[in-house]
Amino acid sequence: MNTVVIRIICLAAGYLFGMFETGYFVGKLFGIDIRKEGSGNTGTTNALRVLGNKAGLMVFLGDLIKTITPVLLCYFIFRESFPEGCYLVKFYAGLGAILGHNFPFYLKFKGGKGIAALAGLIFSLHWMYIPVAFVVFFSLFALTNYVSLGSLCMAFVFFIQTLLMGYLGVFKAYGGAGIAFPIILEMGIIAFIICAMAFIRHRENIKRLLKGEERKTYLFKKNKEEVR
Repeated sequence: MNTVVIRIICLAAGYLFGMFETGYFVGKLFGIDIRKEGSGNTGTTNALRVLGNKAGLMVFLGDLIKTITPVLLCYFIFRESFPEGCYLVKFYAGLGAILGHNFPFYLKFKGGKGIAALAGLIFSLHWMYIPVAFVVFFSLFALTNYVSLGSLCMAFVFFIQTLLMGYLGVFKAYGGAGIAFPIILEMGIIAFIICAMAFIRHRENIKRLLKGEERKTYLFKKNKEEVR
């Protein structure tokens, strides 16, 4: 199969899975249209604030699984026909899932901000991403209680780590051979797009962070501040 077609299939598969808007459907279980509550976002943080910890966990796990599934499916389906791109197909499926999560067409393209979906990509891409993302996000969240700050830093570190791992030759073709520079570069470009999209989707949060007005989130006590 033509490798361009493989890329398109992986992107489309990711989008189809990604547009299952977990927060929207969990909200419906609680009799709420989450798009009309809190920040109007369908992601984990708004679900956590509006519906509580259990619902927030349900949304996070749902968004995690809906990204992991197409990423691994594409890997197992195309790793033999496109061995040099066995990691690249994961990037395309992950990008598609994040796009589907952020811009689901059946909800008028109003979705989440892609961080839980990015976490799903991190979990299914390479084990080296997991401890780095965990430390970056939770250390910043523990210190500041700003979900947005931890999320943005995790997205940025994901991009930098992709470049570094590509440069060091961590990514290997299926079968153990090296991967050519153009493939590594393409993976870096996709990682940059994912990172840039996270910053664009969090632009209002960034403004509030700079002004010291961003809302803090607490896991073990009620969030009393006004939802933004």
